[in-house]
Amino acid sequence: MARKLRKTETLPVKQKASRSKLPFSSKNYLFFGLAIISIVAGFLVLVQGSITLAPILLVLGYCVFMPLAIMLNGSKKKEEKNPSSV
Repeated sequence: MARKLRKTETLPVKQKASRSKLPFSSKNYLFFGLAIISIVAGFLVLVQGSITLAPILLVLGYCVFMPLAIMLNGSKKKEEKNPSSV
């Protein structure tokens, strides 16, 4: 004889996904702008023939300012307002 399977768990009702702000703050955009300016200035100086200043500007843009623009967390205020309960 066939047995009927019982539903033991009910799935939670999906809530509407709320649109959240981007995780970047004005500090992130500032460092991103500095990276772009440094990279463009580095290539312009490289075209003019400088072999000392151009690499410094390019390394600053690619290896310092760009990672800072990505890695800095600007949502500290958001975490302070909604602390997770343990």
